[in-house]
Amino acid sequence: MLGKIALEEHFALPETLADSTRYASGQSWSLLEQRLLDLSDHRVSQMDAHGIAYAILSLNSPAIQAIADRSRAIEIARRANDVLADAVARKPDRLGAFAALPLQDPDAAAEELTRAVRELGFKGALANGFSQVGSGEDVVYYDHPAYAAFWQRVEELDVPFYLHPREPLPSREPIYEGHPWLLGPVWAFAAETAVHALRLMCSGLFDRHPRLTLILGHLGEGLPYNAWRIDHRLRKVPQGLPARRTITEYLRSNVFLTTSGNFRTPTLVDAIAEVGADRVLFSVDYPFEETADAAEWFDGASISERERVRIGCENATRLFKL
Repeated sequence: MLGKIALEEHFALPETLADSTRYASGQSWSLLEQRLLDLSDHRVSQMDAHGIAYAILSLNSPAIQAIADRSRAIEIARRANDVLADAVARKPDRLGAFAALPLQDPDAAAEELTRAVRELGFKGALANGFSQVGSGEDVVYYDHPAYAAFWQRVEELDVPFYLHPREPLPSREPIYEGHPWLLGPVWAFAAETAVHALRLMCSGLFDRHPRLTLILGHLGEGLPYNAWRIDHRLRKVPQGLPARRTITEYLRSNVFLTTSGNFRTPTLVDAIAEVGADRVLFSVDYPFEETADAAEWFDGASISERERVRIGCENATRLFKL
């Protein structure tokens, strides 16, 4: 399929590059490093080779979210957004941008998002999970009341918020101790991000801000396939749950899923059955995944051509007002 739009595609600054070293080694790290720092040539040639017309780029993980010092987080977020804005300005017909945000400071994050959207033309924001603050062992999740004004600003700007994974802190998740193979994209990424997304939904965020849009990668971090059981058991929870609607309803009205790094047709078919084809978006997760793997799988997946066009480009065109 030609004309695909991809939107979980990463780059790195020299200051954040080391955050990605754990996902490659030896010669493979050299290649990953080159691809993360490249904002034009190889990246766009890969898009050309596999029918991707447009890609929305974002900073690697955890990057800003792991900078516990607020002033430093604000500084690096602003620098990342300026670097990305320059790259987009050179190829505006091929590249778009998600803002990096210093969510350690909700007010500063709101101001940086406003600058990124209104001055730099960014398409929304991508946050790499929770943010570390203070000593670095303290973390903040975005259902906290301190983020009320931030979410109001996101809704006013009418742009999506992509909740991207990061590793849990070892001190907070001892269950992974001695089992490093379960970290990262194998399991910990999805588990951490799914719980964070559930916190947002259960907090009543989308009741207070019904026009907010959340994006989850990897075909929903497991949530669509567990939504029935979650809702079934939440109905039995004593009064006190802030959310007014079911998790399934939020997934179908306020959440989009992307195919990033989850190239499995039965899983895609199930996602379509749970949330509808209008709520699914094509993505690669480049350069942590190969563009060829994502594109060749998606182009040949056993779904209808109408669904392929919706997921491949139409939904993103509508969501991002392209």
